[in-house]
Amino acid sequence: MNTILQINKWLETTALSHAMSGRVPWGWPLCETLHFIGLAMLIGCIGVIDLRMLGFARHASIHSLHKFVPWGVAGFILNLITGALFYIGAPSQYVNNFAFLMKLIFIGIAGVNILYFYLGGVMKRVDALGPEDAIPMDAKLVSLVSIVSWFMVMYWGRMLPFVGNAF
Repeated sequence: MNTILQINKWLETTALSHAMSGRVPWGWPLCETLHFIGLAMLIGCIGVIDLRMLGFARHASIHSLHKFVPWGVAGFILNLITGALFYIGAPSQYVNNFAFLMKLIFIGIAGVNILYFYLGGVMKRVDALGPEDAIPMDAKLVSLVSIVSWFMVMYWGRMLPFVGNAF
């Protein structure tokens, strides 16, 4: 923990931290806007696939919906960059914040879930299914974990100003 505090103290001295924390008055609001856009891209694109695997819009093949994944990944990358900028701008607001810890835990759960989806063979099985074919139970479970995880990421992100001593 001491190393994290040392890194945070150093981060607070950087020009990027100063820019994010007020020297550039539009920096934080711009990142908030981009963070929201990235989240909409991520949840919108991945959520459509998750909902399909849970049985909604059975006429659509999962293979055809999979073309949206790169847009979801782009949204995640945008959130990763803007989230890092938020942290760099005010590391002391995040380091001991319970909501931030929970947000990171659910991002981790979502990450492990997506790795299981692709590396565990689930994607290969569902990609081969036709529009009306039954979805395997493990794919439904992956979808449910995905939706719950990303919902919890949004929830704990929104709770950041209200939990602990941040902001």
